[in-house]
Amino acid sequence: MNVIISNKKTQMLENLNIEIIKEMTGEFDVEEIINNFKNFFFQRMILDITALKNYTDIMTIQKLSLALDMNKVILVLDEESETVSPEFMSKLISIGIYNFTTNLEGIMYLYNSPNSYRDVAHLHVIEQPIINQTNDSQSNTVYVDRYIESDDCKVIGFKNITKQAGSTTLIYMLKKQLEKYYKVAAIEVEKSDFRFLDDRSLISATNSNIGNVINKNKTNNIILLDINNSENAIGLCNDVIYLIEPSIIKLNRLMVINPRLLTSIQGKKVVLNQSLLNNKDISDFEYETKVKIFYNIGPLNDRANNYPELVEFLHKLGFMKVN
Repeated sequence: MNVIISNKKTQMLENLNIEIIKEMTGEFDVEEIINNFKNFFFQRMILDITALKNYTDIMTIQKLSLALDMNKVILVLDEESETVSPEFMSKLISIGIYNFTTNLEGIMYLYNSPNSYRDVAHLHVIEQPIINQTNDSQSNTVYVDRYIESDDCKVIGFKNITKQAGSTTLIYMLKKQLEKYYKVAAIEVEKSDFRFLDDRSLISATNSNIGNVINKNKTNNIILLDINNSENAIGLCNDVIYLIEPSIIKLNRLMVINPRLLTSIQGKKVVLNQSLLNNKDISDFEYETKVKIFYNIGPLNDRANNYPELVEFLHKLGFMKVN
């Protein structure tokens, strides 16, 4: 169930001892790769970076990262190019790509044990900003739109798909992690669950006044919004995270109550929360449901004051100040 896309590394990749469902050889536009695989199920993609036209431009890799789940992609870098430079690898990490290597041993290691941010953090040069592309002759930095950090307020909504998937507690923990670096507000709609948490800054709103409440809090950098059943709230978000607790009983209950709900969130940011699934379990889940998983969050201690497990997730959402 694996894909190999190769060019310069074709001969080396022929020695990989893995099952292959599809193989491509040559140079391809990034759009061609995306069109071929955005709706194609695979366990891992081994991608020879030289198979991408204009592969030394980080914008090319960023386009790929926005369309495919890069947690499943192992990027084989070209030792004869700048892709093995510390600057280029740091840019890969900044756009959420952690699995890259140059040899067969590295490929097989990452195949069995994919990297997290923690594994590559020592390669990440945070001081190098990543903002919008420019032709400024005084700067050689490559800039990427995805991680612009401006003064504009970002409204990030969270909606439970399975019953009690943990949106309220997750928002509470994300707020604690984010407010060390940003001004953050947390709002819930049509419920009063926040009153059970020891934080008087948490805000409750009704479906009818949620727009006004958000506007009053736009002096913050980030608003975390517990959507619950509010359709009004979804339209006010810059981004929406759909939460699934992937236990058998929760998923079976969902399929009995609303079997079409999973179909409605295909192509959206779906996060497994309070999850004990491993990489193989997630691949099986994606294959069975046709839903791509944006991120997998395990059980967390909500009594803690620091959540390093959430840092990689926040980076993937674009909040790069968090460390």
